[in-house]
Amino acid sequence: MLKKLALFGCVGIALAVPSVSQAKTYYWMSSGSPADPVWTYFLAGAEQWAKDTGNTVKTSFYSGDVPSQQEAERAAIAAKADGIATTSPDPGSLVEIAKEAKAANIPMINFNMRDPTAPFLAYVGGDNVVFGQNWAQYLVDHHLVKAGDFVWMPVEVPGATYGVQEAQGASTVFKPLGIKWEITDATLDQADAISRMSDYLTANHRKINAIMGLGDLVTGSIKRVFDQVGIKPGSIPVIGWGNTLDTTQEVLDGYVVAAQWQDPQATSYVALSLAAMAAGGVRPGFNVITGALYDKTKAGYYAKLLSTK
Repeated sequence: MLKKLALFGCVGIALAVPSVSQAKTYYWMSSGSPADPVWTYFLAGAEQWAKDTGNTVKTSFYSGDVPSQQEAERAAIAAKADGIATTSPDPGSLVEIAKEAKAANIPMINFNMRDPTAPFLAYVGGDNVVFGQNWAQYLVDHHLVKAGDFVWMPVEVPGATYGVQEAQGASTVFKPLGIKWEITDATLDQADAISRMSDYLTANHRKINAIMGLGDLVTGSIKRVFDQVGIKPGSIPVIGWGNTLDTTQEVLDGYVVAAQWQDPQATSYVALSLAAMAAGGVRPGFNVITGALYDKTKAGYYAKLLSTK
């Protein structure tokens, strides 16, 4: 058995492969941050796929740096990658690059952050517009917000695809009821995010009727923020992402009323599988939509699932 080490961007994956000639090279590109706990799970899925298939997977994170990601995507195309699995950092940011990949006959699969305007072969992950709509509807249906209320929506990266789409979905529920909202930047650094969120909550908590976390890092920081500011769990209903142990525990402890699961490991694994399938001549004609909204009654299941990875 030969040992092959792949290094790209921030992370490399060491693989044992039966033959150098048999192994193919795939790129896994995230516009997220390696400091964001949820990306540990997404990365684990890519690593597991590499181990299971014997292929090389070159992984990288760009922490919201769109130009750097675009440059790296083009470098992967120039390197004649066998396939690319990528998030979309901003709406429209990878349209031309996806066209270039298609022209080069390199399958490009979009995962986690969807951009339907780009000609990707397929998408694997949640429907962020539907998620935002469901979160808003949950708050309304459970009488946690009403007409005229105000909802705070912290997000790590302003203008990022996921936040834009989630807010778009929520607006379809909130607008007809006259519910107002504000999106604020919390950054991709958790310590900085906690500081910014605490400052905002200190200044505005009296007008906030609910919080919608437009990202795992911000939702997973709610307990720390509430404890720092002196807000009791449950006094302000919180809903949003829930792909980390921090958030599953917050749901169990009453800080978060409901959280969104997206199967992060499976998302990466399936995205790379579709890229490999397309590289072998079988092109996917479908998307794979993941996700489940859970409350306190099911949070223990997801906590156990995450703690075993």
